[in-house]
Amino acid sequence: MSVSSANTVNVERPFKARRGWGMLVALLVLLVLLIALVVFAGMNVGSYPEDSVPAGAGLALAASIVLLCLWSIPAMGFFTVQPGQARVCILFGTYKGTVRDSGFFWANPFFSRTLGNQNASSLAEQLYSLGNKTSKGLSTTVSVRARTLNGDKLKVNDRMGNPIEIASVVVWHVADTARALFDVDHYPSYVSMQAETALRHVASVYAYDHMEDDDASNQSITLRSDIEEVSETLKAELDRRLAPAGVAVDDARLTHLAYAPEIAPAMLRRQQAEAVIAARKKIVEGAVSMVDMAVTKLSEDGVLDLDDERKAAMASNLMVVLCGESEAQPVVNTGSLY
Repeated sequence: MSVSSANTVNVERPFKARRGWGMLVALLVLLVLLIALVVFAGMNVGSYPEDSVPAGAGLALAASIVLLCLWSIPAMGFFTVQPGQARVCILFGTYKGTVRDSGFFWANPFFSRTLGNQNASSLAEQLYSLGNKTSKGLSTTVSVRARTLNGDKLKVNDRMGNPIEIASVVVWHVADTARALFDVDHYPSYVSMQAETALRHVASVYAYDHMEDDDASNQSITLRSDIEEVSETLKAELDRRLAPAGVAVDDARLTHLAYAPEIAPAMLRRQQAEAVIAARKKIVEGAVSMVDMAVTKLSEDGVLDLDDERKAAMASNLMVVLCGESEAQPVVNTGSLY
């Protein structure tokens, strides 16, 4: 026997709530009438002796008091929605829709105001979660403004296995209030956990830096040299992971990237060696060009007629002068050149 799983994905749908000003005026008028009815019934009962009050007068007074108490029930249906917020309407566990318009509204007073602890299995646990400020109860008023999640520094291994420290900042907002409240247990915690998981995954896909200077390595994407590409990959990964929660990612960036302390000194020496090699290479290329230019210019202008041996000696001396780290001390030859 095959068992088909039910589709638990919820989709946000709009809900049109009444503007609250008309209902507020109606309830105020009704309140005045009920107060007047209670006063009139009380005066009517007070006009009789205590032992001869008619049953109808007492019943009228009790009914007016009950109606006055029941007046508070529709008064609980007022709510406001600020710009950048949305109100999710839930009636006895049934999702009715979401109010995204801002303003003052009135709706069914039995609409839930909080979801309570969604993991609570009994009525007692649900009532406790509603009164416990530290529980994971969510309000049915959901902020759809952009939020910033500044992640902590994580210690992970890159593609080459080197331990690195990495951190990111994620800008996100709730795009589907129904999915955010009903498809995940606690969407702020879900976003925080998935942001950490996505960052660990992206850090393990790329190397921290190029390990060699060959062409194939230079064409690969690394965490240090390709920040834009890595950020786009992180954003795409977060979009895929947060879609079930109705959350959209506006931006994702790396805020911290460094080698772990245990290998940072060795990697620093490696970077210093690469910088020295690159500088030496540039100096040698420039020195060779200058020596060639000097020897060629002297020969073309007829200043000196040097044979191959003298040209080699001059080139050697010029290379020492141009490539040496300390200043050269010139020696003046007062004798013959040969």
